[in-house]
Amino acid sequence: MAILTALTLRAVFHLALRQTEGLMGSIVHLLGLTLAVPDHSMLSRRAATLAVPRPQPCRNGEPLHLLVDSKGLKLCGAGEWLVEMHGTRTRRPWRTLHIGMGADTGQIVAATLTKKEADDGSQVGPLLDQVAALVASFTADGAYDQDSVSAVVAGRHPAAAIIVPPRSTAVPSETAEAAPTQRDRHLRFIAKHGRAAWQPTSGYTKRARVEATIGRFKQVIGDGLRSRTDPRRATEVDIAVHTLNRMLDLGRPISVRVA
Repeated sequence: MAILTALTLRAVFHLALRQTEGLMGSIVHLLGLTLAVPDHSMLSRRAATLAVPRPQPCRNGEPLHLLVDSKGLKLCGAGEWLVEMHGTRTRRPWRTLHIGMGADTGQIVAATLTKKEADDGSQVGPLLDQVAALVASFTADGAYDQDSVSAVVAGRHPAAAIIVPPRSTAVPSETAEAAPTQRDRHLRFIAKHGRAAWQPTSGYTKRARVEATIGRFKQVIGDGLRSRTDPRRATEVDIAVHTLNRMLDLGRPISVRVA
């Protein structure tokens, strides 16, 4: 618990490990406790193997409307000082964060971290593996318009609606007339009514909520990873997700359309 608390404070306040150690020591002192504070070396070691609590399934067993998106995160390190002091410019490496969130709860229920070369569609399986609830619908942008994505979703949740906008060059499948797929039906509707009408009708407009969550991640946590190794970076992402979900548990605004 102490390690998780310390690393959570580090994520929220954008601290180095030594600063995190000092902040934890100050908090323990102000509370008048005699607890031992983990030092920066222990925080670094434990970050590689720390088990972070996973999001809980939907209450009452309700099906989940899954929204999926991805975001690039730069890798921060010693080079930051060089850029600030001498203006040296280098091409920074980065990782891609893939998240899945519940459309109704706002909770991030799945997350993976990959190298930038990984295709978005390749992470649908790992994301679905983290979802314990029944998925009622899968919504993502045009980058997920792939046969492999549809197959993965249908294989795990056969009744799930797949709401992904077909590409502008998309053509119907060979079985479109006799046994149309969900994608074929989307194409047919778009051809008849246009994409602007398809988006609210299909429920695709809900995808704006996952874009807002990506923005919240960037605002609260930042757009970079401070850890130096991939296992620690994975833990850093898990802690960030856990932190954002805890913030939603404490309070969430309710928006009501008035016009």
